[in-house]
Amino acid sequence: MILAGFCRNCLADWYREAAEQRGIGMTKDEARAAIYGESFADWKAKHQREATPEQLAAFDAAQRKGMPS
Repeated sequence: MILAGFCRNCLADWYREAAEQRGIGMTKDEARAAIYGESFADWKAKHQREATPEQLAAFDAAQRKGMPS
């Protein structure tokens, strides 16, 4: 997320918005499933861990530089 300047959830939001612009109805959960390859809840349970102090510091530094989250 820090290197790219955006997260998977942002990507899922953009994906959903693009689908809707093309007349394809999509929920937030459906878009996240398309990006994560499974439901967000399942992905989060398997893979998401607490951020390390170093990761939090890097995120804060990126925010101060005006990078999108």
